[in-house]
Amino acid sequence: MSEEHLRQQLREAADAHRPDRARMLARVERGMHEQPATDEPERRPAVGWVRIAGITAGVVGALAVGGFAVGSALRPDDPAPRQQQVAVSPTQTPRGGNPLWADGSVDPGSNDYWAQSNVTFKTKSQLTGLTVELRVAQTGKVNSTGHWRSLPASDFTESVTERDGFLVYRWVLRAGRSVPVGEHVFAGQYNHAEGGRDAGADDYVVTGRTRDGQQVSVDGDFA
Repeated sequence: MSEEHLRQQLREAADAHRPDRARMLARVERGMHEQPATDEPERRPAVGWVRIAGITAGVVGALAVGGFAVGSALRPDDPAPRQQQVAVSPTQTPRGGNPLWADGSVDPGSNDYWAQSNVTFKTKSQLTGLTVELRVAQTGKVNSTGHWRSLPASDFTESVTERDGFLVYRWVLRAGRSVPVGEHVFAGQYNHAEGGRDAGADDYVVTGRTRDGQQVSVDGDFA
C-alpha cells in the first residue's frame, strides 16, 4: 500500500467520526466526583485578601499619621499656639487727671497773738515744676515772722509780699530741681491782732508740672 493511499484512508476515517458529546460530559462529571479527598482544595485568586490587606494597611497608616500629628501637637518643647496680643500700658496718672492732693490748716501751736498756716500737699508723680502760694487775709496787724518748708530751702526761691489785702507767701521750685513723690509741707508764720483770729478768708494754690509735661494744680482754703 502506497503512502498516499494510507493518508487518504485516514482522512476518510476522520471525516466519518462524530464524537458522543453527552458521553464525554458524563465522563468529566464522574471524574470530578471520584477526585480523592486528599487533594488540595481549589485555590481561588487572592484578590480579596490583597484588597483587605491594602485597606488594613491604609487604616493603620492613617492612624499612625494621626497619632504622630497628635503627639507632635502635645510635645512640651513645641511653641505655644499664637494668641491675640493685647497691648497693656503701665499704670500712670492719666493726662487730664490730677496727681496732687492738698489741705490747708492753722497749726495747733498758734495763740492769741501769733499763728502758723500750713499747706500740706501730696503728689503721686515726681514734679519738675512747683509753685506754692499761701494767702493770709489782713484781719488786723498781720505781718510775717517767718516761713519754712519740708523740702530743701536751696531748691526754692521764696518771697513774702502784701497784695490786695493779703499777706502772700510764695515758693517757686528752681530750674533743674525736682519734687519727689510723697507728702510735703509749706508754712507761713505771722503775728496778728490780739484774740482769736478768723482764718476763713485765707486760701492757697499749689501748681506743678510732671516729668512728662502735664500741668497740674490744686487749691483750697482754711475754713
